[in-house]
Amino acid sequence: MSNRVFKYSYKSSHQENLSLSVYNVGYQRCEPGYSWGPGMRDHYLFHYVTEGRGTLQTPEGSYSIESGCLFLIRPSEVVSYAADRQEPWEYYWVGFNGTEAHRLINLTPFTLEKRVLYLKDEGLRSLLVQIYDFRGSSSANEVKMLGALYQFLGVLIEKSEPVKNRRTPTNQYVKQAIKFISRNFSSDISIEDVANAVRISPSHLYRIFSSELGIPPAQFLIRYRINEACSILKNSDLSISEVAVSTGFSDPLYFSRAFKKVKGLSPRAYLKEIQAEK
Repeated sequence: MSNRVFKYSYKSSHQENLSLSVYNVGYQRCEPGYSWGPGMRDHYLFHYVTEGRGTLQTPEGSYSIESGCLFLIRPSEVVSYAADRQEPWEYYWVGFNGTEAHRLINLTPFTLEKRVLYLKDEGLRSLLVQIYDFRGSSSANEVKMLGALYQFLGVLIEKSEPVKNRRTPTNQYVKQAIKFISRNFSSDISIEDVANAVRISPSHLYRIFSSELGIPPAQFLIRYRINEACSILKNSDLSISEVAVSTGFSDPLYFSRAFKKVKGLSPRAYLKEIQAEK
């Protein structure tokens, strides 16, 4: 294995509330002992290791990772990972999110108990490189990246065991609720309003959102508003207070606290990062 260290990465300026979108993608040959974390992500993130080895520390324990292993990091969980000091790893990654992300992950072999899969020579590296090669901010680039991401997830879904008999979530109530939220998030709506709009009880709405999307409806509504706020901050000259009001937050201080909880930094710090990238 070559000792040359490199890193190629791309971070998408995607639309935050799409059903599925690539957040970042790249590949890296790490220096000995290179580490990340402890920290949290606000999106799903796959790493596929093609050379070397390292360790992954998760809430449920530690994993030894070697060449051929694919591991998953879920949103809002504290993890860390580090390259081996003698045989540092080379890995390829893709991060993604969206309203369909949780459903698609549930169709793969990954579960809360199964964090790492050994998938040697499954074409995963080529698919991850393809996502990277399609990088760009144009609509065509975004569609091509998404198509390659779907192919990557399709390979994983094929690995699911038939005995699991996993159903494909097609809950119309969830779809109707998301549509109602997308049309009314800037207004002063509550979860009761969402439940009334789709004609079910708030408790039923809680159950189906937790089952289908992995988060309760109140949390989904906050994340949806914060993601819309991110898009407005990127694409307008509105003040932070104006962005708060535009996304359904009547209290700017509560908006700032909610923003930091979801994104890991304040709206002002997020805005500075955007301006630095321009």
